[in-house]
Amino acid sequence: MGKDAQVAARFADGPDEGRLQYEAPKLLFRGRERRVWDAEALKGVRAEGPDLVLTDGARFTLGEKAAANWADAIANPRGRLDKIGVKAGMRVAVLGVADHAFAGELAARDAALVNDLEALDLLFYAADSAGELARLGELVPALAERGALWVVSRKGKAATVRDVEVMAAAKAFGLVDNKVVGFSDTLTALRFTRRRG
Repeated sequence: MGKDAQVAARFADGPDEGRLQYEAPKLLFRGRERRVWDAEALKGVRAEGPDLVLTDGARFTLGEKAAANWADAIANPRGRLDKIGVKAGMRVAVLGVADHAFAGELAARDAALVNDLEALDLLFYAADSAGELARLGELVPALAERGALWVVSRKGKAATVRDVEVMAAAKAFGLVDNKVVGFSDTLTALRFTRRRG
């Protein structure tokens, strides 16, 4: 997940207060007016005491520790595989996820992309309908004891299933949700693991 805070802000055209949100590669401020900075505009971001400072002079008061944390996160964004917990050597399967770059990223990370559905550390499954959600129960046995199932679905206006529907379907098969990430510009992913004890 990204970062989110209520902040006091100072811009060239005056002060404002509002909500500051960071989800790589964009920083968004919602105050009297909406302001957005993309990856290029965020180069050179720094912390100065309690403020997060952008190269255009915009300042957001977050507190000393938080400002340093935000500056580091913006300057060194974590990649998708870091956010979803893919490590070298993991057994990973991908079912129906329409993201051609993903397989290449997995290979570059030295994850073992497998076709056999057993003892999986991570299983990425595309589900955009009630029928696809109903299949979750068939996939649970494919997970290793501490394995995780990532349910990947369309987001925004293109979404055909809501997060609450995905969570309810997974819960029916003994799974608990414990993380959500923006998988891509068009896809979101929810992580599920087996309920412990």
